[in-house]
Amino acid sequence: MKKIVAVVASGLLACVAPNAVTAQDIASLDITRVVIAPPQSDLASTIKTALNDAYYGAVPDTRAYRQAQDLYFFYGKRHFEPMWLETSSNGQVVFSDQAEKIRQLFRAARSEGLRPEDYLTSDIELTNAATGPAGLAALETAFSASVMRYADHLHNGRIEPTAVSGYFDLKHKPIDETDLLMQLAEVEDPASVFATLEPQHPEFQRLKAALAEIEADPFNRPAVVAEGPLIKLGMTDERVPVLRERLQVASLETGASTYTEDLQNAVMAFQNERGLQADGVVGPATVAALNGGEATRREDILANMERWRWMPSDLGEFNVFVNVPEFMVRINDHGRVAHETRVVVGKPANQTPIFSDSIRHLVVNPYWNVPSSIVANEIAPAVLRNPGYIPNQNMELLYNGSVVSPYSVNWQLVSSSNFPFRVRQRPGASNALGQIKFLFPNSHDVYLHDTPSKYLFDRSSRAFSHGCIRVENPMAFADALMANEPNISRASLESMVGGSERWVNPQTQIPVHIAYFTVRADADGTLHSYSDIYGHNARLIQLMQD
Repeated sequence: MKKIVAVVASGLLACVAPNAVTAQDIASLDITRVVIAPPQSDLASTIKTALNDAYYGAVPDTRAYRQAQDLYFFYGKRHFEPMWLETSSNGQVVFSDQAEKIRQLFRAARSEGLRPEDYLTSDIELTNAATGPAGLAALETAFSASVMRYADHLHNGRIEPTAVSGYFDLKHKPIDETDLLMQLAEVEDPASVFATLEPQHPEFQRLKAALAEIEADPFNRPAVVAEGPLIKLGMTDERVPVLRERLQVASLETGASTYTEDLQNAVMAFQNERGLQADGVVGPATVAALNGGEATRREDILANMERWRWMPSDLGEFNVFVNVPEFMVRINDHGRVAHETRVVVGKPANQTPIFSDSIRHLVVNPYWNVPSSIVANEIAPAVLRNPGYIPNQNMELLYNGSVVSPYSVNWQLVSSSNFPFRVRQRPGASNALGQIKFLFPNSHDVYLHDTPSKYLFDRSSRAFSHGCIRVENPMAFADALMANEPNISRASLESMVGGSERWVNPQTQIPVHIAYFTVRADADGTLHSYSDIYGHNARLIQLMQD
């Protein structure tokens, strides 16, 4: 819809001179009061022209477009007069006191996990400013652009989530940039305004504190255990000396790179302590755990701080939080963990997507509506090998909502795009979704659910599903999830088990966040690291270093 902009000059509704308002000022049918005050100096006229050109030149629905629009409206309210530049007593153009305070924040951007050079660009240096209105206008608008870029990076991060992977489906959080600039123009301490834009979640603040500790002493760090193939008893690996150093197992004079029984015992003790499968095998989960705490790398902290900036600002006082690399789900109640349990997530070929939604339904004795990709890639080949596969798996074939015989279908013609039939598995003990699923309708068709494959929860690394999230003890999870629902309880849900499919609808939708954090911080600041099972963390680190 187009926006009808009410133009206000000098605080009064008025007709304005031709060219005082451009076509860019017309944006929606909603009536919005926007001050577009005519410029009153050569410098102001030049600023207006520069902003107008930037607005027209930006691609709609992009960050650059939104920022150009906000800048145009902001300066329009102040007759396009500069905010960051002023004339000193000796006639020199200098940065205002407020601009200098903000430049100091730019210089300290590393403490926020950001890069000073992204904001202290060459086009906001007074020494490089051309003389005359055009050069000063360019300097003024470039400084405002740096301010808005800094604010956006604090709030949304430097990297677009989709640049890391298409499995990230996270919403850009808007900033009222006009209001932001107005606050910065008036507040005594601009740092207090910027501080409201960064994530307020305690874990982000703990990671920020850990970053400060590393910056204070970047060299006194434990050795990092490099990633690599599994290390088993009797194998030789160049990482063995580092393992001995980290686990304080005395080095051997000969065969220092051989994985011996004494080191295996130390690894098993470490695995027990960290809640890992104590098999003595040094795999991805064990390496990640070893690289936590004091050994956590600066770049890993930065990448996880960045992903916190991608998260919603408000997670909800009562929420469900799945951390995919940790293989855990927690129910948080006003900052307290009310329940936690293990989960199985998608394997690397069928990754669990990263997004936020709300749980709206619980389904007891669920049907499993098999995704078309699984029908094409797994079920059709199984039927070709064994024509009785569909009935043997308690499945049925549907066409236009009616059950049809699987023996009447030419399964050699199946593909995920043109197969006109649906496959679903009936409720029962062998159903892939188990006894209950927790539904938050979404475009990815993933949800939390029970599973008959309980043995997988004993593994340290639990990436085995087609993308959905399997919950270890779903009825205990349901009991904690329904803590605020007077008419739903574990007992009422368990009484439904064994019959036909039953939908249960809570009175209140519960926020659910599927996240990807490879470093997490306890309340006391202790850092824990988890394996980068999908490579998202490594990819983000690469992008942040480019």
